[in-house]
Amino acid sequence: MKNIFSSLPEDLSAEVFEDIVSSESVRIERIVSKGHTSPESGWYDQEESEWVIVLQGAARLLFDDGREESLDTGDFINIPAHIKHKVSWTDPYSTTIWLAVFYK
Repeated sequence: MKNIFSSLPEDLSAEVFEDIVSSESVRIERIVSKGHTSPESGWYDQEESEWVIVLQGAARLLFDDGREESLDTGDFINIPAHIKHKVSWTDPYSTTIWLAVFYK
């Protein structure tokens, strides 16, 4: 048994992506951020749908239609496949822990 809040990386100079479970139809990933954003150019345009929840911290997602969604602890969102999006902000003073479920 493991705990989602244990073994957090000490070095957060880069955002950390860790697969928790992976199969042909679903992938569950823990993401750890601290002030990280997506690259200025380009968008996530994924083959799978993504359900994501912020377990700790805060973040904002920007969509290519100009919509921006703020996520605080406990907030979740479902992003259908091929909906272009990026992370526009994560709290620079606190660690943000996401749980992302990618599914087909």
